[in-house]
Amino acid sequence: MGTTLFLFLSASVALTLAPGPDNIFVLTQGVARGRKPAIVTALGMCSGISVHTLGAACGISAVFYSSAVAFNLVKYAGAAYLLFLAYKTMRDRSSINLPAADGRTAAALFKRGFIMNVLNPKVAMFFLAFLPQFVTPDAVNIPLQMLLLGLLFMLQAVIIFSLIGYFSGSIGAGILRHPGIARYFDFVTSGVFAGLGVRLALAQR
Repeated sequence: MGTTLFLFLSASVALTLAPGPDNIFVLTQGVARGRKPAIVTALGMCSGISVHTLGAACGISAVFYSSAVAFNLVKYAGAAYLLFLAYKTMRDRSSINLPAADGRTAAALFKRGFIMNVLNPKVAMFFLAFLPQFVTPDAVNIPLQMLLLGLLFMLQAVIIFSLIGYFSGSIGAGILRHPGIARYFDFVTSGVFAGLGVRLALAQR
């Protein structure tokens, strides 16, 4: 259990740190408007994770209890999706761009961050593929396991996104000096996706 939890947290941190729309949006707010708007935006985005976690917990647990074959099919589909993300990350390598921040209030930024996360189908698919591989399938508390993993993911995302917002000025200056820095993260992100996909495909029920 300890090893699985360590792998889960390591993968979660690596994927959260990888440049993407969410952390770039937080970074943009921090560079243009300061730490508070950036952190508020981060909290809004991370709050949306709870919705995806609940959906994944209900959906995966229902599949598991209804059919062992169906559960395995979901896991293989998740593995295929993670491998596709690894391929897509390397195929679409690009530099980080910092767009202009808007002038929304703190409440509006929180709401926008929450909605951006909840309404993103890619995030929902990711959680459906990511969480099940760290669940012990022969246990009776599948939904609880999923919810706890989702909570851990959300907590580490809050910490990392808040740190990005807090240090956004320095981070943004570094990115502007080296706009191709995202390409280095792409290798790490792709490797994490690929490793997770293979691990999921080979996992035994």
